[in-house]
Amino acid sequence: MNRDGSTTTGDAKDPGTTPEPAANDGYDHERVEREYQTAWRDADVFEAPDDPDPASAAYVLAMFPYTSGELHMGHVRNYAITDAYARFRRLQGDDVLHPMGWDAFGLPAENAALAAREDDPDADVDPESYTRECIASMKAAFEDLGMGFDWSRELATCDPDYYRWNQWLFTEFRDAGLVDRRERAVNWCPDCETVLADEQVEEVGGGANATEVCWRCDTGIEERDLEQWFFRITEYADELLDDLDALDDWPASVRDQQRNWIGRTEGAAVDFAVSVPGGEDGDGDDADDEHAVTAFTTRLDTIHGATFFALAPDHPLAEAAAERDPAVREFVEEVADPEGDEPQGVATDMTATNPATGEEIPVYVADFVLSDVGTGALMAVPGHDERDHAFASEHDLPIRQVVAPAPDDDAEPADADDVDVQEAAFTDDGVLVNSGEYSGLESQAARDALVDDLPSAASTTQYRLRDWGVSRQRYWGTPIPIVHCPDCGPVSVPEDDLPVELPEFVASTGNPLDAADEWRETTCPDCGGPAERETDTMDTFVDSSWYYARFAGGEDAADAAPFDADAAAPWLPVDEYVGGSEHAVMHLLYARFVAKALRDLGHLDVDEPFEGLTTQGMVLGSDGAKMSKSGDNGVAPERIVREYGADTARAFALGAAEPERDFAWDPDGVERRRRLLDRVHALAEDVAASEGDAPAGVDAATADRDPSPTDEYVAREVDAAVESVTAAYDAMRFDRALRDVDALVSLLARYRDEAAADAGVLARGASVVVRVLAPVAPHVCEDAWSALQGTAVAGDSGEFVATAPWPVVERDVDDHDAASRFVERTREDVRDIVDTAGIDDPERIVVVVAPEWTYDALALARDAVGDDGGRPGEVTSAVMQDAAMRERGDAAAEYARDLADGGTLPANLGAARERAALERAAWLLEREFGAAIVVHAADEASDDLAGRARPGRPAIHVD
Repeated sequence: MNRDGSTTTGDAKDPGTTPEPAANDGYDHERVEREYQTAWRDADVFEAPDDPDPASAAYVLAMFPYTSGELHMGHVRNYAITDAYARFRRLQGDDVLHPMGWDAFGLPAENAALAAREDDPDADVDPESYTRECIASMKAAFEDLGMGFDWSRELATCDPDYYRWNQWLFTEFRDAGLVDRRERAVNWCPDCETVLADEQVEEVGGGANATEVCWRCDTGIEERDLEQWFFRITEYADELLDDLDALDDWPASVRDQQRNWIGRTEGAAVDFAVSVPGGEDGDGDDADDEHAVTAFTTRLDTIHGATFFALAPDHPLAEAAAERDPAVREFVEEVADPEGDEPQGVATDMTATNPATGEEIPVYVADFVLSDVGTGALMAVPGHDERDHAFASEHDLPIRQVVAPAPDDDAEPADADDVDVQEAAFTDDGVLVNSGEYSGLESQAARDALVDDLPSAASTTQYRLRDWGVSRQRYWGTPIPIVHCPDCGPVSVPEDDLPVELPEFVASTGNPLDAADEWRETTCPDCGGPAERETDTMDTFVDSSWYYARFAGGEDAADAAPFDADAAAPWLPVDEYVGGSEHAVMHLLYARFVAKALRDLGHLDVDEPFEGLTTQGMVLGSDGAKMSKSGDNGVAPERIVREYGADTARAFALGAAEPERDFAWDPDGVERRRRLLDRVHALAEDVAASEGDAPAGVDAATADRDPSPTDEYVAREVDAAVESVTAAYDAMRFDRALRDVDALVSLLARYRDEAAADAGVLARGASVVVRVLAPVAPHVCEDAWSALQGTAVAGDSGEFVATAPWPVVERDVDDHDAASRFVERTREDVRDIVDTAGIDDPERIVVVVAPEWTYDALALARDAVGDDGGRPGEVTSAVMQDAAMRERGDAAAEYARDLADGGTLPANLGAARERAALERAAWLLEREFGAAIVVHAADEASDDLAGRARPGRPAIHVD
């Protein structure tokens, strides 16, 4: 269906083919979808209020999509999750913000434009035109799916009005000391021809075959030394780590990934004096030179066992040694493999002095020492570190034990003979041995003492987290607002001159903006002299690090900030954020950092951007593999929408599994969901028709009679469904909500068709079904709600079901689940009796509830020993000590023994409620067995039958 209401024929992959026939003869989904999408749009149903009530403001947000140009089923699932939840919150009366925009910068658009020009040199394709076409296509697809987005707040990160504020943020951060420029060894993707942040490098393979590749294109990365701009995220490392504990509504796996990525490690820094042979450092002095080299260790207690010192291959002293020694040079340039399974290294002509013992130990260059972990130097203690042990064994270095296992409370003092470190490293804390005056101290006490005693030692904290490199050598991104002046150095572009807009696209190798001569050449804002613009663009994760606040705050009226902080305040933080777990240590970490920095600069009043987080699983092909075009197992959402309707696509995507779980595409499941929607639509039409001529099975005169047990049963099931579906939506368990709606629809259909249905009960049931299904299947439910307008249950308000009041529970259903289990267990017992006795056509089934006194006896036993029962004597004694039970004589004693022998005491509702539950459900037994159902209290039945009845297990007789 096109946006003008016309219908497009053909499959998504071949627009010229004839459409397949409709999948069913149910409601006309094309008419319904066209009608209500237009009506919602005309009525601005999904526009959020400008002045929401802070107490009921609900901000629901999906991670905005990259503008790839087409939706896949993963998109359908992701955005259906937030749409269903936002619609639910709106039905509950909340003010809801559910916006949508476009993550529009990035390398794929640039590559697409380059590819188009390679195919046709005359093609007028650039990243912007490509991106705009993608946005138009994806927006139309979202609207076809009935997504209730507030399009009035739509944004695209490639709009100058948006990326101007990326540039403002860069300048604000630079002024605050959160941005710097320095040369650093960086990850370079030769295919993308750009730098990658550490978080954008993935490891594939394992062991000796492990390779680091680009997250986007899987090309092996290279290391280059480049001048780069960095956001100093490490300034917030502790807060980013500590505040994870407060994110209770985030998946534990995401929080753990961020904890590991930040990688805070408590330890000590200690200096070793490294001696370089005289005359070898080029200073003209033949005396040996000493360099204080700092090593970081978490095990300072083992320093007396350090038998060699190791440097990273790119440590300055290692590079100097490589200049002196061909063997070191060969190792550094050819052999070193930090990703290898086995630690490798080479001896040098240097020695290091152990500051605790004064002993000189050899210095090695080793590939298991990394310059970006710790300090690039370490004290190696082979007796107490497995990697050091393997290296020492390979190179015939001493292995010395300095820690012994700590004794148990009653054991003898620590004995070094308890372990053999020559065979394997002992890596636990313990008690020091062979450590001079520190021998006998426990490890932690020794660490504290050594920090105090060694002049060059100090407690310190190390982090795995590195500053965020935001420089990218590509065209389609936010220009970094810096001018390089030969006299003034790097100068920020004044705020009044923002945005620095991109020039026309230049198709070139290397950094495209280097080729934009006219754009690049400018004047210095400080001195007015000739200067050049920065030609790197920003990492696109900058774009997505604050967009949620722009949605909430819109444009700042004074044009002095990226959003109106006062307008954003009632909405923030985002109540529910939905997206992929692959963003755990990129987008989600960056957004948290930017929020905290903006808070400290006075622009935000929140500590965290996202209060709740849901990470959705993948939609797999029917073969269980990830959907892909190359795998020929993809499913085009537009085909499903055309054949089965948007609501079917939504209901299948939401009902197949919990949001966090993967699920496989199932054509039969799609058909089942469509049948459910048809049944709902038919039910509403039947109820609407009952205002005149009652449909088959509906008693039009029921308004003047008292409700029957059957009516009460159905009414209770309706209320129980309201309660359970509400809880499911609250927990974003749409699969459970759909399961319960399906069960209620089936029940109402049986009630309508096979019982003398009360018109009011049936109508209320239909009204509840339509409203509680509306978040998942909004189009068909709007049409069903329209049909119900004018009926007693829906009134004649003319309102959309999208904004109707959520149904309320009208009766106490606290015991519903227990009653349902009791009824179902009774039905199973009847089935067993009928099957065992071979009764083909039962005429009457008598069900007898246990005598009142048996419930009293059970209560006495439970009060005495709890639900789990107790020793037989305890149960019997508890029952028979009661005077009323003793009057019952042998019957009470026998029942008490039955309880004692049964172990766990049986659950029950009580005699009156068990009888009421059976009377309400009698119609289901009648329908199943085709027999009359009689429910008796014990005093209405024969002694033999009553005597066999027990609480929770009525006696049954079948004629």
